[in-house]
Order: sequence, then structure tokens, then C-alpha cells
Amino acid sequence: MADDTFLAHGPRVAIRRITVRDHAEIDALARASAALHVPWVPRWEHTPDSFAAYVERFDHATHKGFVICLHETGAVVGGVNINNIVRGTIQSGSLGYAAYAPTTGRGYMTEGLRLVMAYAFDDLGLHRLEANIQPANVASIRLVERLGFEREGYSPRFQYLDGAWRGHERWAVTAEMALGDPRDAG
Repeated sequence: MADDTFLAHGPRVAIRRITVRDHAEIDALARASAALHVPWVPRWEHTPDSFAAYVERFDHATHKGFVICLHETGAVVGGVNINNIVRGTIQSGSLGYAAYAPTTGRGYMTEGLRLVMAYAFDDLGLHRLEANIQPANVASIRLVERLGFEREGYSPRFQYLDGAWRGHERWAVTAEMALGDPRDAG
């Protein structure tokens, strides 16, 4: 796939910024994945207006949004957000991500999230990424473990999802950890 809209390429997937043109495809994927996402992902109606507002927030320095696409077809297989980006002496962001049911279990999220991490560290200049994950979301925990994240703690009643305040484990990776740099002394 030779398309200059892609920010990074892996063996099977590429990442690009999310756009309003993704509305119909992502809406269909989110609907097909509803059972997979409850209670892990916030529910919202993907109307054209709400989706446009969602995409617009990624025009700001504090949020970046990406889709993971297959090389062969360009089809969207997942999404990743870097939220609450803090600059200055922190250089950190919080990850949100979702796989879509038709293509789960094939390693696309691992490959795509690795590309987003490299983009965050190399292009955005971030030093740390954090992912907050409910303890029962084993697939998500396995994903971040594969990518070198370490569990840092637990935040009770962290996020309101599916009608309840839910506790989350806090996982994080630094640029040095992701690159295997032994200088990361903690």
C-alpha cells in the first residue's frame, strides 16, 4: 500500500490519522464489535455529528487519533488514541484502543500499537505511554505485556463504563523500555 497518508508501515498493517471519512466503516465495525467491547469501551452513538466532534479533538496538541489498516485492502482493523498528552517535564500520554471483532486474534493490534508507540516516542517526542485496563480484560493486558508495558498499580473506581465506576490497572512503558534501553533505571 503506497499511500502518503500513512504515518508508519509494519509487515501487515499501517497507521494513519483518523478522519471524518472513516465514519461509516468505524460505525459498522463498532456495531459488529459491541459484545466484544462491553464493558471495556465507552458506548456512544456514532452519528455523523458526534463522530466529527470526536475526530476534531485530535486536531489539538493534547490528543492524537489513529486507525490501524490492513496493507492489502486498506480496511480498518483497530483504532488507537493518545489522550491527555502532557508536555514539559512529563512528556506523557494515555492510550485508548479498540480492536474490531471481524479481525481479532490475528496480531494486528500488536503490530499496529507497536507502530503507534514508535510514532509517539520518535515523532511526537513523548517519553511515556500509559494504558488503564480493567483487570478482567485479559486480552488487553496480554497485548500491553507483549509490547513491554509494566503494571504500576491499581486505580479503584477509575472510569464510568457500562453503568458503573470500574477500577483499572495502570500499565506504562517508557521510550527506553520500548527500545530495550538498559539505561532505564526506573
